[in-house]
Amino acid sequence: MPHRIARIYDPARFQSEGRRGGWFEGWYFKLTGADGAHPIAIIPGVSHAPDANDSHSFVQVIRPGGSVHYHRFPYDAFAFDPDRFEVRVGPNVFSAEGLKVDLPSDGEHALRGQVEFGPWTGWPVSALSPGVMGWYRFVPRMECYHGALSFDHSLRGTLLHGDQTLEFAGGRGYAEKDWGTSFPSSWIWAQSNHFDVPETIGSGPSLFLSVARIPWMGSSFTGHIAGLLLDGEVVRFATYTGSHLIHVATGGGAAQVLLRDRRRELSVEVSGAVTGELKAPVQGAMVGRANEGLDAQVVVELRELRGGRAGVVFSGRGSGAGVEIMNALGELSADV
Repeated sequence: MPHRIARIYDPARFQSEGRRGGWFEGWYFKLTGADGAHPIAIIPGVSHAPDANDSHSFVQVIRPGGSVHYHRFPYDAFAFDPDRFEVRVGPNVFSAEGLKVDLPSDGEHALRGQVEFGPWTGWPVSALSPGVMGWYRFVPRMECYHGALSFDHSLRGTLLHGDQTLEFAGGRGYAEKDWGTSFPSSWIWAQSNHFDVPETIGSGPSLFLSVARIPWMGSSFTGHIAGLLLDGEVVRFATYTGSHLIHVATGGGAAQVLLRDRRRELSVEVSGAVTGELKAPVQGAMVGRANEGLDAQVVVELRELRGGRAGVVFSGRGSGAGVEIMNALGELSADV
């Protein structure tokens, strides 16, 4: 299979090879120890800015309590394997098998160590739907593309963050990515794979949710994608599958979302995040912002619609949730 086609069906791979103008590409790895202990998110990426002097690679690190640190590297410190998913930012290596980090810094922001990943549990891929974006993945020049790489996988290894040892044996991992030119003007994003119900690594439960304002043919619309991993299967709700955004509300660091298709509905309520400010792309340059927290709560309910009534299939409260609520412009709106 030609390389350019193979990478479409393997979104973890570097997607921006040969691209011109301003662009970015970044991967997101969330790790939590056993029982949800000491969550951390590590975000390697590369920024090809319109001004070449601003182009660089980076690794961002997020911890609970709004702690965020940005490690900047030269542009040419970024490297990738063209035949599989493996990227490097200086001495830092990221792949489907694990990550190795060596981020020197003064005091508390130094991060070193290695964590191995178990098998990934990704979004189902088919010929006409090569990932979480469905057929939208084939649309050229979209503002931002997304990949849901692994809802849930096992972890083994240790990181040293400042003077704190983070042990991940028995923990759980999550991985996703974004690439394109800019983040949306408004969005909600939430993820958790630690729920107050019986759990099995690789089988769930695990939630991914995204609601965003999408530029489209001179206008824009509110699009949505959500996946709930239950018993090893991903229950999907997306604009391209015909589901609808019935309700969306944000305010006070909280969000409520209700999605519905002909057979099911998914309710997600987010609260309690203490956020820090990440750098985010604008036309490829890392000059925007995204407020993210790793200590939010998500209340999730999946209901089956039968005979005009909704029967609960799953109900749970997720902790240590990664959350971004960026709707200051009030652009996000329901379909009905």
